Amino acid sequence: MLKNKLLKFSRRIFEPLGLALTNGSHFTDDAALKRCKERGMIINSVIDVGASDGRWSDLCMEHFPNAQYLLVEAQAAHESSLIKYKKANKNVEYVICAAGNNDGEIYFNDDALLSGVASDKPFEGRKQTKVPMFKIDTLIKNYNLKPPFLIKLDTHGFEVPIIEGSSEALQDTNLFIVETYNFRISEKALKYFEMCIYMEKLGFSTADIVGLLSREFDKALWQMDMFFVKSCDKIFEYKNYN
Repeated sequence: MLKNKLLKFSRRIFEPLGLALTNGSHFTDDAALKRCKERGMIINSVIDVGASDGRWSDLCMEHFPNAQYLLVEAQAAHESSLIKYKKANKNVEYVICAAGNNDGEIYFNDDALLSGVASDKPFEGRKQTKVPMFKIDTLIKNYNLKPPFLIKLDTHGFEVPIIEGSSEALQDTNLFIVETYNFRISEKALKYFEMCIYMEKLGFSTADIVGLLSREFDKALWQMDMFFVKSCDKIFEYKNYN
């Protein structure tokens, strides 16, 4: 979160002088969230799935400071950081669980602190824990979250089951952010263009693509964050460039 704190400090200095400051690029989550806010997007609740220690929510709060935040994280190793983050922000709640398409339990591979993934089946030869799992629709009711929603997924290939468990929430979601991949990283994972097709069928279209990352192995395109908004959003009414 240190990077976000430095960004906040820099903004307080430069923005009163009329100097725009983002994370060094037009194609960052920070810049894309800023564009959403400038277009007049209303967000009352943020559901951050795969929240880790709260770093993404901390960035999002720069643009939607008055929203309620629910940070969903399956790895208990992050709980101490989440407790601190909740104490520092009255509009934050957190829950240690996975998100999915039903309420129950699921296997979670947690051998890496920032790259865990859920699975219906046990992992072969990998460290894993059985963790509680809830639908996003259930979590919204449990924590009395008010629409319209921003839902963000950083879930390493387990996106489809989570979206299936969000059918009610999607009706009142103004922004859906998904970390997507250029490779089929798991059995249920959709590649980035397949995610676009999947979300189109649910009534959402792509408004931004940011955070492009190349993999270390061969520098091939690895992942990106896709910002989906309702296909009926006003931004799609204007079809020109200028």
